[in-house]
Amino acid sequence: MDVFYKIKALAQLGVKIHLHAFEYGRNRAEELNKYCESIEYYSRDTRAIKHLSKLPYIVISRNSESLLTNLLKDDYPILFEGLHTSGFISDSRLKSRMKIVRTHNIEHEYYKSLSQSTSHPLKKNYFALEAKKLKNYEQSLAQADVLAAISQNDYHYLKSKFSHVQYIPAFHPNNKIGSLIGRGDYLLYHGNLSVEENITAAVYLVDEVFSKLTIPSIIAGKNPSKILIEKISKYTHIQLIANPSFDKMEQLISLAHINILPTFQATGIKLKLLQSLALGRHCIVNKSMVENTGLESLCSIQNHAADIIREIKDFMSQDFSLEMFAKREQIFSEHFSNIKNAQKLMNLISACP
Repeated sequence: MDVFYKIKALAQLGVKIHLHAFEYGRNRAEELNKYCESIEYYSRDTRAIKHLSKLPYIVISRNSESLLTNLLKDDYPILFEGLHTSGFISDSRLKSRMKIVRTHNIEHEYYKSLSQSTSHPLKKNYFALEAKKLKNYEQSLAQADVLAAISQNDYHYLKSKFSHVQYIPAFHPNNKIGSLIGRGDYLLYHGNLSVEENITAAVYLVDEVFSKLTIPSIIAGKNPSKILIEKISKYTHIQLIANPSFDKMEQLISLAHINILPTFQATGIKLKLLQSLALGRHCIVNKSMVENTGLESLCSIQNHAADIIREIKDFMSQDFSLEMFAKREQIFSEHFSNIKNAQKLMNLISACP
C-alpha cells in the first residue's frame, strides 16, 4: 500500500517512474501502467539452496541478474523499497548512482518478534536465523545516500547508526478524512488473519475482550487461521468475515462504532491504523500500535483487557463528533499528506550530489 500510493503521488508531481517489481502468486496490477513509464517484472529465486546463503533469504531471493542489467541501462536515482530489494546496493557497478532505501521496518527486530510469537518449531528457527542474518546485513545500508524511514521509531533507531536518515511518513489511500459522524453498532478488528502478529491480536480480543461483552463484534481479514475460526465459532455475537473485498473492508471500517487495533509487535507503522482513522469512528489501540506515530491524540490508548472493555462501554454511548473529525483532518493534512510527503522525497533526491 505504501509503495502504490507513493508511486501515484510521485507521478502526480511529474516524476517519471521506471518500476522494477517481483511477482509471485499475484496477478499483475494493470493500474500501475497509469503511473509508470515502464514496468519490468522478475521472479524470485525461491530454491531451498538460497537459505544457505549468508545473506537474508528475503534479500538473496530477489538478487536477480536481470534486475541489475536493467538498472545499469540508465543513470537515474534508485529507490529500493524495503531492505528486501537492496541486494545490489553495495555493487560497485552502482557506485555512482543516487540510492535511497525506503525502510518499512527494522527487519531484524520484526523477524525476532515473529520467532517469539510462533510455536511452530521450523518457523521459529527460520525466523530466528533470518533475524540474525538481517542484523548483520543492516550495515550495507551505509551504502545508501538516504534512508527514508516510515515511522518515528524506525527513524530514531536508524539515526543512532547512520547519518543519512530522514523521516517520510507512510503513503496511504485516504487523501481526505471520510469518518462518519454519529454512531455505529458494532466493534471491529481487521488485518491479514494468516499473519502470526494479527492472529495473536485477534485471539487476544476474542478471549479477553469480545467474549466478555454482548456487543456485536466483527473480525475481518484475509485467510483466517483455523484456530481463529474455531474460537469465533463458539460465540453468536462475534462474526468472522473472511477475505472481504477492498470495498467491503472499507465499508466495515466506516460503519463500525469502534475500530479496536492492538498489536504485540511495535515495528514500523501499521497502515491499518491510518486507514481506520481516515475512514472509521472511535479507535482503541495499545501503546505498541501508536507510540511515536504522531497519531496518539486521535486514539484511545489502552494496554490491558479490562481497560479496553471499560473504554468500549464508554464509547458505545458517545457519538463520533464534528470536533473529532476536524482534529483528524488537521493532523492528516499536516503530517500524512501523500503529495506533501512525495515532495519531501523529491527534495531529498534533488539535494543529493
